[in-house]
Amino acid sequence: MSGRLAGKVAIVVGAGQQPGDTIGNGRAIALTFAREGAEVFCVDRIAERAEDTAAMIADAGGSAFAHAADITQLADIETLVAAALARWSRIDILVNNVGVGSPGDGPSHKATDDAFDQVFAINFTGARRLTRAVLAPMRAAESGVILNISSLASIAGANMIAYEISKAALNRLTTATAQGSASKGVRCNAILPGLMDTPMAIQGTAARDGRGLDEQRAARAAMVPLKGGMGSAWDTANAALFLASDEARFITGVLLPVDGGASVRVG
Repeated sequence: MSGRLAGKVAIVVGAGQQPGDTIGNGRAIALTFAREGAEVFCVDRIAERAEDTAAMIADAGGSAFAHAADITQLADIETLVAAALARWSRIDILVNNVGVGSPGDGPSHKATDDAFDQVFAINFTGARRLTRAVLAPMRAAESGVILNISSLASIAGANMIAYEISKAALNRLTTATAQGSASKGVRCNAILPGLMDTPMAIQGTAARDGRGLDEQRAARAAMVPLKGGMGSAWDTANAALFLASDEARFITGVLLPVDGGASVRVG
């Protein structure tokens, strides 16, 4: 541990994860931040998942607290921000790691209204409201970092139009927040993970594509230009650590692909 986030208070939304045989972005970020000295407020819709992550941090000698919240509910957002402020009296870092797909999603001529409503409520509206809620104490303190976990799908087609547009909206929220709060010392950046070996990515897409898990992993790995195939949640977490740390003090408004070169692939 090098203490790159020593003394910082970090809210990580989506710090739990769905079942799977690999680690998800939110849990990897929470563990990485704690390893680097942050006090981590682990937030998840399902209490047990947040508690599992907090327990993993405690077992490794870090400091974490679990909190259950549904970010589609404004009251839950207000409660979680109030709880963090009551415990620490400040919020240094917010990670909006929220994202779901929908069975009703697809190309623009097939995606349903229900899919758009569900995906936007979680992927964009929840993050927008939570960003607004933490900006008040961050701007008052004239310090803070907001990280949005977007997706490569926000800039590259994936035949999931509701998901793609929700993440594109998150990108614009990122740049608008960076612009609007730069004078108050608040930075805001987004990470755009590409083809990653996470439970949500593999289990979810394998069912959608009618493939087994190993077959899905092989198919996705073959699409990555960089030698080694897919990335992992640890790649996302390492990028998040850098952007959250003082090493990135002069970086704001950036949309950073973490994708093994997929966003610039030619041919």
